[in-house]
Amino acid sequence: MILDFEPGDKVLNPNNKDWGIGQVQSIIKEKVTVNFQNVGKKVINCNNIELKKVNDKN
Repeated sequence: MILDFEPGDKVLNPNNKDWGIGQVQSIIKEKVTVNFQNVGKKVINCNNIELKKVNDKN
């Protein structure tokens, strides 16, 4: 599995939009650690949850 994320990327969890925008902290295999605005750090298994990248370039 190839993930299209790198540390510093902004992402959303479409299953929990109330978590707010998160910033990718680290990626180890299929596990992505994300620091979300409203809930803090979460480890997301990308085999179970598909994170969506947020485009900062407006």
